Amino acid sequence: MLKFTRALVMATALSGSVLSTGFVAQAVAAEGERREATIMVSGEGEAAIAPDMAVISLSVVRDAETAGEALSANSAAMSEVLADLKAQGIAEKDLQTTDFSIQPKYKQETRTDGTYEAPVIVGYTVSNGLTVRVRDLAKLGSIIDQSVKLGVNQGGGITFTNDDPEMAIEAARKQAVEKAAAKAKTLTEAAGVKIGRIVEISENFARPMPQMYAAAPMAKMADESVPIASGENLYTVTVNVTYAIEQ
Repeated sequence: MLKFTRALVMATALSGSVLSTGFVAQAVAAEGERREATIMVSGEGEAAIAPDMAVISLSVVRDAETAGEALSANSAAMSEVLADLKAQGIAEKDLQTTDFSIQPKYKQETRTDGTYEAPVIVGYTVSNGLTVRVRDLAKLGSIIDQSVKLGVNQGGGITFTNDDPEMAIEAARKQAVEKAAAKAKTLTEAAGVKIGRIVEISENFARPMPQMYAAAPMAKMADESVPIASGENLYTVTVNVTYAIEQ
């Protein structure tokens, strides 16, 4: 009786193993049948529009023997700059302090034996940075010019942008999808197969690179008329589309 029971258990286990293996094989085969043949293509669309806003960085830097004197001189100059910007129509929301620092200035003497004395503080530098959004580009040159005359002596970074670029981005997006669809059509026709539904679609969006002006010339702009060329902003969208191939 014991031998018969053991044999029955072994037979049952073996039968289950065979059934399990068969089930896995069927599942793998079914998965292979469900897997679609696909083709993946990409398309790039572009749209260029004139900027309607500029973001500029302006800094007032002042040196003095004491931190208090440097701060006082810096604050006086920055107050004049802010007052003039507001007088030229710049809204409070478009003015933002982005950097403020007080740094000691050191001097280190060399002894006759070639060694160095301990560094000594000989003054202080106060820097106050300001980011300005200029929505009336016709005023941009005069704003920079007047700011320099009132005390701005560092900065000069200018980014031309668009307050609402969505229409340009939408146009670039549509163009990218159209190019991807045309590419998929060409490839499938050349291969003698028929294009099917869209399985997956994704996009990458690249903002225009900012146009930067060097900071160094800011100090000498006070006696010059500042020429500004805003050009156009190029918005680029790339889409990746996966199509099914009909069997």
